[in-house]
Amino acid sequence: MKHLNWRFFLGLSLVAASTFLYLIHFTIFSDAHHIFIYLLGDLAFVPLEVFLVTLILHRLLEEREKSIKIGKLNMVIGSFFSEVGTGLLGRLSEFDYSPAKATLLTDFNDLEMIKSCVYIKNGTYAIDSRKGDLEGLRIYLIEKREFMVVLLQNPNLLEHESFTDLLRKVFHLAEELEYRPDVKSLPGADYQHLSDDMARAYSSLFSQWLLYVKYLRDNYPYLFSLALRINPLNPCASVPVEDKKL
Repeated sequence: MKHLNWRFFLGLSLVAASTFLYLIHFTIFSDAHHIFIYLLGDLAFVPLEVFLVTLILHRLLEEREKSIKIGKLNMVIGSFFSEVGTGLLGRLSEFDYSPAKATLLTDFNDLEMIKSCVYIKNGTYAIDSRKGDLEGLRIYLIEKREFMVVLLQNPNLLEHESFTDLLRKVFHLAEELEYRPDVKSLPGADYQHLSDDMARAYSSLFSQWLLYVKYLRDNYPYLFSLALRINPLNPCASVPVEDKKL
């Protein structure tokens, strides 16, 4: 309310100052015709000024600010995948025994990206917590917890709901595994419970990873090149750059 009153009185003061100056002009020159000609001309330009400033300039500034924000946000997401996400996706994919997984990403072309999106969206994956190294996954998540906690302190993440949702699912999976010191001899129902938690994290992680890799492919070819060579879903991926075959 105080903020509104401040704006109201400022506007009222400006209008009063303008009226006072016009009165001085009329007192000196006694030319109301001249005053109204310029007053009407100035008022006629106001709608055009509003259009130029509000609809065009403001829009350009918003787009620039949005672009800067997206760049900062993707730097944070890139840090997550470099430190945690890529390794975690590779570990979780070991528990995915769906035959369709073998037909997914190798070169990140558009067709493979679409197939991977459909694979995740339709829930084609099949996670079984007894199919991989569950103890290794447990240790990995506990080791990375501190980094993820620091990551959550970045204010840019608050505006990215899907990524914060991913972190929430990964944190939950880490907690579930941390409270089980021995994951080698659990009841069948408990393994199924862990499978469900892993599937939730796997689905979100896979989706965010696809978006991030696409962003790299479209904007940073040199970072995309590395992402291609460390692809956690490609068993033939190799970091050293190989000579091209003639």
